[in-house]
Parts: sequence; structure tokens; C-alpha cells
Amino acid sequence: MTDLMHEPALTNPYDGLARYQLYIDGCWVDAKAGNTFTSTNPTTGHVWAEVAEGQAEDIDAAVTAARRAYENGWRDASAAERAAALRRLGDVLARPEVIERLAVHELLDTGKVIRETIGLARAFSTWCYYYAGVAENLRGSTIPVPMEHTFTYTVPGPMGVVAAITPWNSPILLMLWKLCPALAAGNTIVIKPSEVAPVSTLEFAKVIEQAGLPRGVVNVVSGQRDAGAALASHPGVDKVAFTGSTDTGKSVMRAAAENLTRVSLELGGKSPNIIFDDADLELAVNGIISGSFAAGGQMCTAGSRVLVQDSIYDAVLDRLVERVRAIKIGDPFDWASEMGALTWGKQFEAVLGRIETAQSEGARLVIGGGRPEMALNPDGFHIAPTVFADVSSSMEIAREEIFGPVAGLLRFKTEEEAISIANDTPYGLASAVWTTNLGRTHRMVRAIRAGTVWVNCYRRVSYAAPFGGVKASGLGHENGVEVMREYTEEKTVWIDTNREGRDAFKLA
Repeated sequence: MTDLMHEPALTNPYDGLARYQLYIDGCWVDAKAGNTFTSTNPTTGHVWAEVAEGQAEDIDAAVTAARRAYENGWRDASAAERAAALRRLGDVLARPEVIERLAVHELLDTGKVIRETIGLARAFSTWCYYYAGVAENLRGSTIPVPMEHTFTYTVPGPMGVVAAITPWNSPILLMLWKLCPALAAGNTIVIKPSEVAPVSTLEFAKVIEQAGLPRGVVNVVSGQRDAGAALASHPGVDKVAFTGSTDTGKSVMRAAAENLTRVSLELGGKSPNIIFDDADLELAVNGIISGSFAAGGQMCTAGSRVLVQDSIYDAVLDRLVERVRAIKIGDPFDWASEMGALTWGKQFEAVLGRIETAQSEGARLVIGGGRPEMALNPDGFHIAPTVFADVSSSMEIAREEIFGPVAGLLRFKTEEEAISIANDTPYGLASAVWTTNLGRTHRMVRAIRAGTVWVNCYRRVSYAAPFGGVKASGLGHENGVEVMREYTEEKTVWIDTNREGRDAFKLA
């Protein structure tokens, strides 16, 4: 068995094309129309996988299978049975060979480096174990209503069939954020992964088989955007959980509204990363690196809007440039590589366009700005880590989500100005404050409009802590016990305890 405390030597296992079918009702099947599409390896820019292209009829088959599995056993499974299934899933995900396999496939599909994908893969099982415990502790409450001879209580129950429409930046982890609480509550699920990076989610479906989950409880249908639209608008779906861009989230919400389907949306962000002059500068610069360049900046929580107090602006900029210059971009299978490629060509072009716009609007390019100056595949989607100075709140780089390795530094003088700049955005997903002043910490936490505020840290998430946004960053939450409200329906029960029976209902 591989010791995962060390660095396993991993390589691309494919000489030719990897091929994948749809996973519906516990079986691997071709798309009904027989169509396929391809996935591109971002590091090389070349096609590496061929994937079945599900369409509306395949979505319908998956929803039908999920409904059948729900009504024929899963909704009536005991909490202990649901928990046992999630623990089996966690046990399979914890196997070293499975961790390595999923890490490699996510690397090939997303362009991340192995140190990132295997780090994520090592955490997958923990979500399953946590929600196994949650499943066994789902409970209602008794309500002391102001009425005699009345006992009132609530019972949480499943919704039915959940549609999970997932993104391309961290496909498996963000899918598990939906799958684990959905199954814990007694729902079944149909997953539609992003057409940009669908393979790792299809590879995950093999884990579902290994864990022995009942047929139809989990289904995976790869396809283009029309498949996602068919899933969001399907009348057989009881809940849609979506992670992606704000614009697409609005489309999902409109589609779901036709059937009054419940939705939860985890959308875009433009997170302020606020550094005060009393901060530990080394720690703060580490936070900028993590918030702007990890995963190639392809994070909805990216802290690339860096607000720096005027008195330390130059010092922070100098330290940041020094650190950025040392970031190693190389072979994604090399454990020394720190940053990989952007996930797809369209995003690569979009980020280059944002960089060009920033320069035209007057931001000062300090480092980066194009392809890295090192020997990489010329067809890969690599962009050098990029830093802009002299950025203002009116610039596109400070207002629009970039989803690439680009940080822009803005100046502020006072705490009040920092708050004003931080909240001057349509988004409200995450934020960070770097300070050693306890009073300021609490003031900033209260004043910033964001679902998450990190203080003297960045990018920390846990299955145990709720995650969600405000404003254009979404609706609802993921993770924590709190997420169970998104996957359960609360039933209120009233019982008349009056011994007199009918006499209690006589009119005066």
C-alpha cells in the first residue's frame, strides 16, 4: 500500500483516449443519441478523453431512475442505513489507490498540479464521514404552543430528487458538498458535471459502484449546457443545487422557477483581501499568494482584490513581487510545481483579455501579464502569476471576477475607507482581514458584507462550517449542519391529547 505521507510517483496513465459513458440507474450506458464530446488536457492543450454527451432524454432517464430509487427504498431507509452507506463511500474514497486515481484524473481534467489535486483527494472521505454522523443526528423539535391539550413537534424529511449542477474548478469536492448532505437527508441525486471538466466526476461514479450504493441513488450525466438546462427545468426534480457563475446561476433559477423547484446557488465572488499596517506582513503576503494564485486563481473565493493601507503599500508590493517571482510553473506531475494551467482555452483567452483591459484602464503591470517564460507546452493554457498596482475601484479588474492568477492592489488610508471599498461590489462571497488589533477585527467582521470573513488566514473551509454568499454571490449554504435545511422539508405535527375526545371540539 502506498504511504500517502510521502509523495507517490504519479504519471498520466493514458497512451490514447480515455472513454466514458453515462452512469444511470447503476449502469454505464451510451447517450441515447449516441453523441460524444471531448475533454482537453489544459497542460498540453490536447484532447485526452471522449465522453458521452447526454441530452434531455438522458436527463429524463436519470431523473426517472433517481425517482424510482427514492420511492422504492431510499427515502424509507433508516438513518443508520444512510449513514452506513456514506461510511462505505468514505472508506472507498480513503483507499490510497482511489485517492491517487481521482487526483490524477482531476489533474488531467482541470490543469491543477498534483500537490493540489492529491491534497483535495485526501479530504474527500472526510465529507462522507461527517455527513454519516449528521444523518444519524437529524432531528426535529418539540414546540410549546400556547394551547391546552396539544402536543406539537416537527419532523425533518427528504425532498426527493436533487439535481446537482457542478463547476469545473474543483469538480469532485464541490460535488461532494451537495451529494453528502443530499444522501444523508434521504434524497437521491442526479449530477451534471461541467462540460469543461467532466471526467473526474465520471471517474467518481466508479467509487459509487465500489461502495455498493443502491441503483439509481446516484446518477451522473455528462453533457453540454443544454443538458444542465434540461435538468434544472425537469418537473421530476425537487431541488436544484448549483455552483458556477452568477449569470448561469440566474438562468438556473429561472428554469427551476417554472416548476417552483427549490434552489441553492453558490455563485461568483470578488473578495476583498484587506491588509492593515499593524498586520504580520509575511503572513499577509502568504494570504495574497494563497488567495490569488492557488489553483491558478480559479476560485470563487479568490482574494485578488487586495486592499493595502497606504503606509505599507510599497512594502507589501515588494514582498509580493518577490514571492510571485519564485512561484514554480512546470510539469503538473512534479511535486515541486506550484501552479498549473487554466482549465480551458476560453477562460485562458478571457483572462488575457482582462489583463489587457486593466492596462488600458491605467493599472500598472508589475509582474506577469502573459504566458510564463519557461519551457512548457506551447499549446497549454498557462498564464504567469500577474500583479497589478495602482488599481482603483472603478476598474474592471477590481469589479469583475477574473478566475485566473491575477491580483490587483488598491490603496486605502482609514478603516472606514477600507470598509467602503470592500463593500463596493455586487458580490459578497468571502473576504479577509489582516490585523493584530482585536477591536478592529470585530468591527471589520461586522461591517463587511460577505458570507465568510477570514482573519489572518485565507482559503480555510471545513465540512463542519457553513459556506455561502450574499448579494450576487448566491442563495443558501453548503457544509455544516446548517446545509441540511437545504435538503430537507420540515413537517409540523399537531396532536390533540385531550382525553375527552370529541367534547373538546364542541362549540360554546
